[in-house]
This record gives sequence, C-alpha cells and structure tokens, in this order.
Amino acid sequence: MLGELFYQLIGDLLLIIKELGYIGIFIGMTIESSFFPFPSEVILIPAGVLVAKGEMTFILVFLAGLFGSLLGALINYFLALFLGRTTIDLLISKYGKVLFINKKKLKKSDDYFKKHGEITTFIGRLIIGVRQFISVPAGFSRMNLFKFCLFTGLGAGLWAIILICIGYFFGNNFEWINGNMNLITAVLLLFSLIAILIYLLVKKRRKSKINY
Repeated sequence: MLGELFYQLIGDLLLIIKELGYIGIFIGMTIESSFFPFPSEVILIPAGVLVAKGEMTFILVFLAGLFGSLLGALINYFLALFLGRTTIDLLISKYGKVLFINKKKLKKSDDYFKKHGEITTFIGRLIIGVRQFISVPAGFSRMNLFKFCLFTGLGAGLWAIILICIGYFFGNNFEWINGNMNLITAVLLLFSLIAILIYLLVKKRRKSKINY
C-alpha cells in the first residue's frame, strides 16, 4: 500500500515539476528549507529522473535547488535574528502543530549548533530532522552572514547533487530508492562525522600555531 502511494506521489511530482520547470524546483526547495516540512527528496529525485530523460538540464536543476535551499535558509536565519529566541518559541507553541514543528526539534538543532559551531550549517544540511531548522540557531547566535551563506550553500549543494544523481541513475527503480533512503542517510551521517573531525583537527592546528 505504501509502495503504491510512493509511486503515485513520484508520478504526480514528475508531472508537476515538468509543468512548472525550474521555477517549481526553486519554490519547492525554498519551502523545504524553511519552516514547512516538505522533504527535498520528493523534489530533486524526480527532477533527476527528468534530467536522465533529457527533459531538464542538470546544472539548471542544481542551481534551482541550491538557490531555493539558500533562500529558505535565509528566511529562517533572519526570522531568528530579528524575532529572537523568546518570540520564536512562542510562535512554535501556538502554531507548531500546523507546521509539524515542536520545541524538541528546534532544541535538537540548537544543541547541535552549540556543540559543533559554524560548521554545523554545512553538516546540518545533510542530516534529516536537523536540515530544515539548523538556520534558526545560526540566526540566534548572529553568525556571520557570509560564512552562513557559504557553509549552507556547500551543504545544500552537496545534498542536491546526491539527490539529483539518485534520480538520474536509479530513476527507473523507485522501489530501490524507497527501500534504501535509510542507507543513504547513514552514509551521509558518516560523511558528516568525518567532516566534523577534519574541521576540528584543522581548527585545533590553527589555534596551536597562533598560541605558538
């Protein structure tokens, strides 16, 4: 039953994306990257299928996904920056159920940001459950805007490439995609841990040189 619904959803999204084109991908990824719980997998994987069919161009799909993700992240960043933690918590308390957001999810992203610092805006883009909300603690902490855009763009760009390629290479086997998203997520988590380790080692080495 769930498999049939998945195939139906993919088919419908293929038609929608084909109809709206790159603008539809941009809008969808903007929504996905903001407070609305709209998974990027159901946007970029079907887009990758259309790239494989020659009905879309890889670079334009990638750019639409990247800039849509960045815009959505900036919306969250500036909301957190100007409204502040107290107001955001109040809004989540009142309207969180409508947007499928709760304080627990926000706290998870907040703790993750405090633990790993600015690199989190890159790593967080690869982690389900953190990806959509990692921009909020960055706004709370008034993270440098250039660094925020750089790290967010790198993470969002990598995630976009992965999803587009999944659609491109496995687009004719939706059953495989549906059954292996957990494996893909696990690989991304491993990559995230390696990236954090490298970042911390480089940061420690630079700090040692400065102290020396």
